[in-house]
Amino acid sequence: MKERLERMRNGKGFIAALDQSGGSTPKALKLYGIDESEYSNDTEMFDLIHKMRTRIIKSPAFSDKKIVGAILFEQTMDRKIDDKYTADFLWEEKGVLPFLKVDKGLEELEDGVQIMKPMPGLDELLKRANERHIFGTKMRSVIKKASQTGIAKVIDQQFEVADKIIAAGLVPIIEPEVDIHNVDKAECETILKNEIKKHLDKLPETSNVMLKVTLPTVENFYEDLTEHPRVVRVVALSGGYPREKANEILAKNKGVIASFSRALTEGLSAQQSDDEFDKDLAKAIKEIYEASVK
Repeated sequence: MKERLERMRNGKGFIAALDQSGGSTPKALKLYGIDESEYSNDTEMFDLIHKMRTRIIKSPAFSDKKIVGAILFEQTMDRKIDDKYTADFLWEEKGVLPFLKVDKGLEELEDGVQIMKPMPGLDELLKRANERHIFGTKMRSVIKKASQTGIAKVIDQQFEVADKIIAAGLVPIIEPEVDIHNVDKAECETILKNEIKKHLDKLPETSNVMLKVTLPTVENFYEDLTEHPRVVRVVALSGGYPREKANEILAKNKGVIASFSRALTEGLSAQQSDDEFDKDLAKAIKEIYEASVK
């Protein structure tokens, strides 16, 4: 674990988010050029998305030269690439640290936020994650309004679950996404950072977390969190920005690296030849890497 923690703390590169779940998979496939008419049930749909992820991971462009980690969906963790479980393939063949999305989606909007749905099977999932050699986890909440009580609730829940993940020997990525369309986005981020700091300062020295945040309104807004002793890394989601715009904002934020999903796969399609696919993916990876390491 020590070697892997050091790699995540100081490695040059970014995190590839390949964790679309049941709800977001049809959209991801559509963007990849596969229409809903091309599969008739969930099994076929998940087979297609695993094929897409396998193509990305096996591409020569996808390696530890520019990528430090990859976030997987639960089904991806349980599937194989070339007879190796996905997490083992990532670490042993590519030198990339595997993460697992553990949340079960969002509750309805209340008090300006969407907290995470209950996770009754979390202990069992974390046990399986360890068996599959997963390094860390990721869980997402959403903030749509500058509500002090709502945002506090989001962060209380995130850190409460993070404690269980740390106890299981994994590194949690706490992801309180601020919707980029919020009219009071900057105010949301101010409340959010204060709430995060309160919890970070209470963590014991043996606990480590990562933070996944929306690209901030104010440049270098999260710089102080990148230096907090309990924070392994601060990563940013693209949040719906096109890749070029996301990279432009990211490059202005010192110490923050990308954890992009849609912005990483933008422009890739099932119809491309392997050469075209690898070329476009290499370009995307290069651009995101450069914005991350600036």
